[in-house]
Amino acid sequence: MNTSPFRQQAGKLSLLALLLMTLVVSGCSGEEENWNGKDISGLMPGLEFELTDSQGSPVTARQFDGKIRLLFFGFTSCPDICPTTLQKLNRATEGLPSGLQDDVLTLFVSVDPKRDSPEHLAAYVRFFGSGIVGLTGKEPQLRELAKRYRTTFGYEEPDENGNYAVSHSNAVYIFDRNGDARLLIRADLSAKEIRQDLIALARTDME
Repeated sequence: MNTSPFRQQAGKLSLLALLLMTLVVSGCSGEEENWNGKDISGLMPGLEFELTDSQGSPVTARQFDGKIRLLFFGFTSCPDICPTTLQKLNRATEGLPSGLQDDVLTLFVSVDPKRDSPEHLAAYVRFFGSGIVGLTGKEPQLRELAKRYRTTFGYEEPDENGNYAVSHSNAVYIFDRNGDARLLIRADLSAKEIRQDLIALARTDME
């Protein structure tokens, strides 16, 4: 059976339109952002808590809405992981473009409420930079929050002087301006790589 040139041309156009449609759809939903951290979008619940800040005032996650937030569990007597991580996060955020520095906030949650009073916590986070908020709470609150993000912490037996170590995760969770979990930052990422992710996330939030 013969096919007219008109039908042949229409068929080619239809095929071209289908190919273009496929490219548009895959471009909108198929390609993933090339993050340095692990993409946890849809894998973790949104940011939610009721804790106490370093001024001794009750605070909720909603009070920080509109900012990109980095959540990190630790304690002020931590000899290595906490100071190293907070220094790295401070370098990452201080190096952000000036228009983004005020849009990013680090939330340092102390899981050692017996020793980390609000005053002590305030002095500790102040040492690492102005963009860090110290938070703590009663142990059941902290346990519930840690469980929410699939982590935990524990207290070792105190020594003869009453000093004890606290085991905890070194993970840093990044939440977008809406409080949705977006990225998990590994300990091996550099400040530059974290900064790149923060800039990319800030731009996607503005789109």
